[in-house]
Amino acid sequence: MHTFPRPRSERLAVSREPVDARCPECGGDDVRSYRALSEGGWWTVVKCQDCLASLERTPAPPLGSFVPLGTTV
Repeated sequence: MHTFPRPRSERLAVSREPVDARCPECGGDDVRSYRALSEGGWWTVVKCQDCLASLERTPAPPLGSFVPLGTTV
């Protein structure tokens, strides 16, 4: 039995926070920070939204936003 409710929206989206930076690849200034699931698990990435170049990539918590009970005590 699943403990998470079924999504109500047709598409899921992650909020992308604007970052004050300029892309070294294309010179674009639409740079955003967000979590992404990729090889190796969850990452916090900073990417150019024009050319999708990665400016920064750091490991995020291994289970994403899920926090198991008993780990915050």
